[in-house]
Amino acid sequence: MTKSDLIDMLCESQKLPKGRAELLVNIIFDSMETSLRRGERIEIRGFGSFEIRNYRAYEGRNPRTGVAVSVKPKRLPFFKVGKELKERVDASRGAAPARVVAKRAPGPTAPGTSDGTPAPATQAKTGPMPAESDAEQAPPAGVTRATA
Repeated sequence: MTKSDLIDMLCESQKLPKGRAELLVNIIFDSMETSLRRGERIEIRGFGSFEIRNYRAYEGRNPRTGVAVSVKPKRLPFFKVGKELKERVDASRGAAPARVVAKRAPGPTAPGTSDGTPAPATQAKTGPMPAESDAEQAPPAGVTRATA
């Protein structure tokens, strides 16, 4: 969801002109930004909280060249999800839309095929849990599933 989507939803649900809805959303975000700049904590019950975290200076490395780089101290906003929102999102797992899978460039061909058919993808060992519809499919080659 984008800021524009939020404005559109406010227009539809509250029957507000688009200019008025945009003004309201901007006022809310500006107020939150001002509070965070002052170092204040923002708590929205049932949703979560925002606070500023201070980070010390440290010596980092440029990943491309490996050269040591001095990183300045900084203050960054941090969001902590609230218990109610966490539970509601978790409860809606079954109703989640299908995951969008990015298209990949053709990779190596499967053994025994010379027609350019890509080899089957292997399942990642880390990352989010597969959706229920994905879990019911057969496991990838080389992966065994325990049954009780």
